[in-house]
Amino acid sequence: MDRLLTVQEVAERLGTGVRFPRRLIEERRITFVKVGRHVRIPESAVNAFVDAHTVQPVPLRPVALRGAA
Repeated sequence: MDRLLTVQEVAERLGTGVRFPRRLIEERRITFVKVGRHVRIPESAVNAFVDAHTVQPVPLRPVALRGAA
């Protein structure tokens, strides 16, 4: 079973305030679990969210040196 995180714990892991994970929940952009009136987010869902929104660097092409004309 995956560890269930509170909204506060998710915010700390993402380095944001609690409004951001709450917005993700409201917009149904992240998986969450309702436990009574409490909301918990599986740790794997946070990792999947970060992986899905990670942008890989683009390798730069070497710039040819231009000679003086």
